Amino acid sequence: MSREFPIGLTPPDWLVRNLQPQQAPVNWAAVARAAAAMALPLTIGLAVGRPAYGALASMGALSGVIGDTADAYRMRILNIAIPQLFGAVGVTLGALAYGHGWLAVAVITGVALVSGMISTIGAVASVSGLLLLLNSVVGAGLPMPGEWWLAPVLMSGGGLLVLLLALLAWPLRSGIPERAAVAGTYRTVAALMAACGREEYDAARHAVTTSLNQSYDLVLARRARHHGRSPELTRLLAQLNAITPVVEAAPAAHLSGTPMPPEVPEAVRHLAEAIETGYTGPIGLKLPEPASESARAVEHALRHAAGVVTAPDVDPRGIDDRLGRPAALSIRTARAARNVTLSANSWRYGLRLALCIGLAQALVSIVPVPRSYWVALTITFVLKPDFGSVFSRALLRALGTVAGLVVAAAVLTEVPRGWWDVPVMLLLAPLIPAFTPRGYGYQTAAITPVILLLSDVLNHQGTALLLPRLVDSLIGCGIALVAGYLLWPESWHTRVGDRLADAVADTARYVESAFGDGTEPAARARMRRRLYRDLSVIRTEFQRALTEPPPTGRRAAAWWPLVVAVERIVDATTAARVRVRHGATPPSTAEIGQVALQLGALAEGLRDTEVLYPVRTDLTGPADSVLEPLRQEVAAARAIASPR
Repeated sequence: MSREFPIGLTPPDWLVRNLQPQQAPVNWAAVARAAAAMALPLTIGLAVGRPAYGALASMGALSGVIGDTADAYRMRILNIAIPQLFGAVGVTLGALAYGHGWLAVAVITGVALVSGMISTIGAVASVSGLLLLLNSVVGAGLPMPGEWWLAPVLMSGGGLLVLLLALLAWPLRSGIPERAAVAGTYRTVAALMAACGREEYDAARHAVTTSLNQSYDLVLARRARHHGRSPELTRLLAQLNAITPVVEAAPAAHLSGTPMPPEVPEAVRHLAEAIETGYTGPIGLKLPEPASESARAVEHALRHAAGVVTAPDVDPRGIDDRLGRPAALSIRTARAARNVTLSANSWRYGLRLALCIGLAQALVSIVPVPRSYWVALTITFVLKPDFGSVFSRALLRALGTVAGLVVAAAVLTEVPRGWWDVPVMLLLAPLIPAFTPRGYGYQTAAITPVILLLSDVLNHQGTALLLPRLVDSLIGCGIALVAGYLLWPESWHTRVGDRLADAVADTARYVESAFGDGTEPAARARMRRRLYRDLSVIRTEFQRALTEPPPTGRRAAAWWPLVVAVERIVDATTAARVRVRHGATPPSTAEIGQVALQLGALAEGLRDTEVLYPVRTDLTGPADSVLEPLRQEVAAARAIASPR
């Protein structure tokens, strides 16, 4: 018989959300790479009588294992190799500053400023900035064996070993991850079509948005290098573009309230199989006769997609990038450097990180703290807003460290030092990629015993490492929470409202362009795709805010109905556009202007506010207009913005 918590002992929702593991499949290939890449350097180091060298290389491999998250091979090069370069610079700077007192404090603080600023560029830059600071802290806190150049070579070599193992199958599987991603997008669209007219529609449409974003990112990242010369990439991009009209037709089919015939999602799944296998023969789509404007739109879009999927050749000159073709690398580099230098956001985050690292380094310089470099390492991991809520990461870091120390205590107590470290590493290292998708706390619990095992190889202190690790982690979490979180109001105020206001303003422009004659179809498609991408980012920001303690999490929860309402407005706009394209009477200019005006007013009302407040709704028009569902959604959004 189950027993419920007494009301006073029931854990708060924000704590439950933080501790609840995320559902994700285990990447068994990454698990195998982690075991091999982290155990092999230890084996070689022991074999040649230099276990410390092997431990340093395994530390470098650890950073490669953490960055080994991409499916596409070229993305793996970016995710692993570029951060290793920054990591080599970091450990070199740290080693040169080792033992120089306040000069070392100044150097690490300056590195923290640069690390924080470049972390705002993007995902790869964020990991690069993280590794730059981590390795500089390690270099300044530990005496490095051998010449000054040996530590960066060993650590970078360990990371590049992970990359080498990740690229072994590239000659045999080149292009397969991209093709699998596009086929997976088609399957999510099949699920969307099956959900039309049902309660599962919203979740299915969100899954389609996420899948489209990932597939476009993979394909466009490769096409930026090939400049459209690769027939395979041109074909994949054409297939992605071809599924867009099907996605656009889905809202119209859903708003009709009638579930789609099972032949429709089955046809999309059939196309996904053709993409995955590279089939280019004839496909006989068995679709029912359309009986409405929305059904005609779906049937027309599916037949167009089938023609593109099975076409043996695709003319690259006829393919447009629905998210915009990536600029040349030199242009993107110059643009990123300019943005980092001039952006208030990059300076603000850089100064936050530098303040916390500077305080930590100054503290451990004044107060003797064993293994003091762990304080700065903890701050570096915790104070990453682009990785999640700082408060949540501090909490999970502390809990994960405690769990990891339990495992580390058993290892350091029972396992003899020497060759037994290799089989233990073979058991512990695979837990890192297996637990990382579950959440930050689980990742910390997996990393902690690995780090302590490698530290013991370097320092031979055994269980004496356990208590300093716990104390330093708690000190680092405390500094990050106070100096990097509580003292910066924007870090604990939800940004959902401001971002949602931007999305509503963009939606108003989308409404105006959807029915105007002056907007090109490709530009309109890019606008719609960016809207859904922005709404996906808002969903992510909302989920992060829910893990914050009151009042931030409670305020964020109040925005959720409005987030859904804005998504429905975009759907209703797309549905109206599809109906017009397939025979419905276009709306008048006055109707379009009225809806856009109301959306603009809603955006202004939402901007820079933490509390929803009442707004006035004035929307009228013909009841049989294609914009009537859109007017209803806008009126609902305005009503949601009113307090109950």
